[in-house]
Amino acid sequence: MTQTDKQAVWEILRRNPLVAGLSEAEREEFIAASNAKALTYEKNGTVFHEGDRPTFLYILLSGAVHIQKSAFSGRPVLLATVDTPGDMFGEVYLFLKQPYDISVEAATETRVLALPGAAFDGDGPPVSHVQFRLQRNLLAVFARKAYALNRKLQVLAAGSLREKLARLLFQEMDASGVTEFAVNRETMADWLAVTRPSLSRELGALHREGILRVDGRRIAVADWERFEQYL
Repeated sequence: MTQTDKQAVWEILRRNPLVAGLSEAEREEFIAASNAKALTYEKNGTVFHEGDRPTFLYILLSGAVHIQKSAFSGRPVLLATVDTPGDMFGEVYLFLKQPYDISVEAATETRVLALPGAAFDGDGPPVSHVQFRLQRNLLAVFARKAYALNRKLQVLAAGSLREKLARLLFQEMDASGVTEFAVNRETMADWLAVTRPSLSRELGALHREGILRVDGRRIAVADWERFEQYL
C-alpha cells in the first residue's frame, strides 16, 4: 500500500466503528500488521461472487457498491447499497466462515480496503489489547446490522406493495411525516423487490387519493388516518 493510500485509509478509519477506542498509533499499527490491500474496481466490476469463500473484510474508501442476490430467474435483486466511505461489508460471512450467498458489484469506480481475516484472529492466548477491542467493536457492528435487517424484514413481510410502502415511509419519516429519499425510484423498487413501474403506479395512486403528497424524492403524509390503515 502506498503512503497516499495509507493516509486516505487512516483518515477514513477515524470514522469507522471497527477501530473505535484505538489510538492513532494503534490504528496505524493494525493496518500495517494486517497486510491490508487497497483495491480499485471499475464500474460493474465484481468484488466477490455468490459461492466465493470469504477471505477479507471490506471497508469502502470511495465510490459505491451494490449488494445483490440472484433471483430464481437469474435476475439480480438489489439488497443494499454501500456508499458511505468507512462502511464495511462482507464481515458476517468472514466470521461465520460460510460461502457468500450474495454478490457485490461496484456501482461506480470504487476503491475498497481489504483486510485479511487473519488480522482479527484472537483464539489463542494471549489476546492483544487491539484484537480484543476489534472483536468488541465488531459485536457492536453486527448488532446494528441485525437491527437494520429486522427493520427491512418488517417492511418486506407486509402483504401488499401499499403496506410495504407505508411501513417503509413510517420508518424513515421525520416527526412531521416527511421522507426525503437519497435514492432514485429504481433503487427504491429494487430494495422493495418490485418493479419500478409498479412502485411508481402505487405512489401515484396514493398521491391521487390524497393519502400522500409525492414530489420527486420528497414524500409527505397528507392523511394520517388513512395512512395508518396500512401499517
